[in-house]
Formats: sequence, C-alpha cells, structure tokens
Amino acid sequence: MKVFLVPNYRKNEAVESGLSLELWLGRQGYEVAWAADQRSGITATPDIEGSDLVISLGGDGTLLRAARIVGYQEIPILGLSYGHVGFLTAASPDERDVLGVVADALAGEMHVSRRATLSVEVYAHDSMGGEAALETFALNDVALTRGPLSDMVEFDMTVSGHHIDRLRGDGVVVSTATGSTGYALSAGGPIVSPDYTGMVCVPIAPHTIQARAFLTSPSDVVEISMSQDRPSVPAIAVDGQFMVKDTLVDRIVARRGPGDVLLLDYGPESFYNSVSRVFYGVHHDR
Repeated sequence: MKVFLVPNYRKNEAVESGLSLELWLGRQGYEVAWAADQRSGITATPDIEGSDLVISLGGDGTLLRAARIVGYQEIPILGLSYGHVGFLTAASPDERDVLGVVADALAGEMHVSRRATLSVEVYAHDSMGGEAALETFALNDVALTRGPLSDMVEFDMTVSGHHIDRLRGDGVVVSTATGSTGYALSAGGPIVSPDYTGMVCVPIAPHTIQARAFLTSPSDVVEISMSQDRPSVPAIAVDGQFMVKDTLVDRIVARRGPGDVLLLDYGPESFYNSVSRVFYGVHHDR
C-alpha cells in the first residue's frame, strides 16, 4: 500500500511530523511518497498513482493543494491541522495523537465525507485573437473579481440557459458546499452542509440592493459572461490560485465535477462542531 504526504513546507512542525510518519509507515510496510515543492528539494514530480491515502499536513490551504493533486481520482484525504483555522482538517496534534489518527484512517475506521467538486472552464482571447479554453478542477470555488485596471466588472449570469441578470460590482463567487465557508461566506453567502451537491452563487459587492446569493441544483451549469458594453480585465481565481492574467476573459462555465473529494473525519458532527468552533467560538471535545 502507498501513502502520499502533502506537507506545508513552510512549517517545520508539519515537515517534522511528516518525517515521523514516514518512518512509522515504513515500519508498517507502507510505501511513502512526498509532494514536490520549491522548498522540498524534490526535483522529480512524485507519482500519486496507486496511493491508498493522501495525508495533508498544514492548514486548509495545504488540504486544498492536496485536493488539486488528487483531482477527481477519489483517493481519501486525511487532513492534519498545523495551520491557523483547520476547518477542513480532521484533527490537530494538540487534540489527538497523530499516529493514532493515521492508524484509524488506514484501518478504515474513519467517516468518509464525500465533497462535490467543480469543473471550471475559462474562455479567454489568445494572442492571435482567437478563443482559448482552459479547464481546471476546484474543491472550493471559482471567483471572478475586478482586476487592477478596472473599478468594477459587468457580467451576465446564466444558469442552465436561463438568464438571471446583468450585474455590476466587484465580481461573483461560484462555490461548492465545501467552499461556502470560504470566499463565498465573506461575500455574504450562507454556510451550506457538505452533503449538498449543487453550487452556491454569490455576487460580490453588487451595485444594486436586489442581487442575492442563490443555490443551484447538482445538474445545473452556471455561466458568467463578461459584458461587451463595459470591457474590463478581470482576475480569475480557482481555489485561491490566480489563473489567466492580463487577458480578456470572455466567459466562465462551472458545473459539478465528474468526481468527488473524499475527506476523512470522525463523523458528520465534525462539520457542525467546526462551524461552532470557527464561526461562533464554541469549543467541543472531539
């Protein structure tokens, strides 16, 4: 069996914990591979194929990176928190013995939380004047926001062929239920149970009091088209990673991804305990 480690290489504690895990896993007969990073000294791109478990060691950003590496392959991900928030992670070394948590994961004794993903297509004009398409994976969200050269963006929002509205403002976030506690929440969207498999659409600072966040069905397709009446160069971020830069974006198409992300935790109550802890300041014994 094979275990793939994705640490936050900026945090010494996370790297040291990974080294301890590698030693322990090797004694249990597991093959261990590490994710590449500029700080890791790993020159070749490690192969995640054949992995039975992916362990992220860091905060939610590290877990999102692990999810990008896994993509739609549905390899279970165990998040160990060495970050500030740890909303998506299953445990931290302050709360549980790390080796015990990993042993539970390998023994199949943890709850599997299936998280819907996004398949995002960004259509932009290339240097030859044609249209180029870029398709990518997202666990949290895709955000279209005003770029450095524009005071606001104007766009049309369509859901499965039904035109919703033309909006002006700072942009829009299209998120999964997992991403509802991220940028979408900051923009005024709701906290959504991870069991929900549709999308959450949240306008960012719209130049109207009538625009509202709304939810879609799992089969819907959301299209954001830039207005030709007010050309601008927006910024596009997928799970916080900026994509096309200084490019005229024509439209973004988002739909449910072809595979889910499998997050390991200690039961469905873990989500609500995290909501209570992170957003209401109430601490529970796990």
